[in-house]
Amino acid sequence: MPAREPRRMSTATSAAPPPPGPLTGFTVGVTADRRREELTALLGRRGATVVAVPALRIVTLSDDALLRRATEECLAGLDYVIATTGVGWRGWMSAAEGWGLGGALVTVCRQAALVSRGPKAAGALRASGLRETYAPESEALDDVLAWLLAKDLRGRRIAVQEHGGALPEFTAALRERGAHVVAVPVYRWGPPQDPGALRRLVEQTARREVHALPFTSAPAIEAFLAAAQESGRRAEVLDALRGEVLSVCIGPVCARPLLAADVPCVWPDRGRLGALVRTLVAELTVRGRREIPTAAGPLVLQGAAVLAGGTALRLPPVPAAVLRALAERPGTVLSRGELLRAVWGGGTSPGPGAGGRSRVPDEHAVEAAVGRLRGALGAHGAVVQTVTKRGYRLAVAP
Repeated sequence: MPAREPRRMSTATSAAPPPPGPLTGFTVGVTADRRREELTALLGRRGATVVAVPALRIVTLSDDALLRRATEECLAGLDYVIATTGVGWRGWMSAAEGWGLGGALVTVCRQAALVSRGPKAAGALRASGLRETYAPESEALDDVLAWLLAKDLRGRRIAVQEHGGALPEFTAALRERGAHVVAVPVYRWGPPQDPGALRRLVEQTARREVHALPFTSAPAIEAFLAAAQESGRRAEVLDALRGEVLSVCIGPVCARPLLAADVPCVWPDRGRLGALVRTLVAELTVRGRREIPTAAGPLVLQGAAVLAGGTALRLPPVPAAVLRALAERPGTVLSRGELLRAVWGGGTSPGPGAGGRSRVPDEHAVEAAVGRLRGALGAHGAVVQTVTKRGYRLAVAP
């Protein structure tokens, strides 16, 4: 019987945790359906905790009789073709290819004036071997309509590739000028697959447990606000979006529902996911990052995390809210009542990170939260000092 080989001891050691990223400690909610994985990955690589909950889902109509009937009607000849989205145009061309009508459709489009509602739609046109005649810099359908209405449209045939839903006002304005409009429904926005998850994201936003919401389409914003309305939290969500929760949009057209609701938002110069994430990082770094010099060394408060000595300490929501309140006035004593108002809104409504408690907290809740904060900070817990009969302060270095 052969002797057993001695078992070798593993020399592998656990990998060191990755260094904190610019979004470490921040929770970001993603409502996009299309390209959700790509956006989530971009945020995750920068350290964010991502809550990915599509507010809508794209329902393709490649097998739908309406799309085929519209395609066949277009083959009779067109004077203008409106491409509104890149994904919609590619879906239309793909469906036409499947029916054996792709070549004929491209030929008809080549003989027409092609109008693109932005660079993504223009890129899809060029991928089909076509070239746009006009594309507004604003990417707004209003500017596309103004360009068309400046023409003599009597008897003209115009195909309008819809995006997510019908465009009744747009097509009605063209028909009033005597145009024959062919609506091309490539896909529709449908309800989310998990409405419960969307409601939970609404709750997290109302409780300020989400630090930022990047949006890639106006319909997603409208669906998110509709979910807030249905759950009875619309006013609280809007209040959060006007204050602590950052809204970042892919562009000004996307931002319209937020601006109409008096919600401030930012967007990059170029409507790309990479630029969207860079804008989000820059804004959160300014708004949500605070460096605190202490006797134990510098602490960086970033979202719900404390960065110290190259490591990240993640804090529960309530202790994180207590630390944020103290960090707003480092070295200054805050009474228990002041902390109660800062963290729990004085007990009348949940404050940032308060977890949405229904009971009215008292000053004993402040003492418990400070104790939890010190425990979470570990070796750095001593920076939260008790000032007898007065309250608490964050001890800062001279």
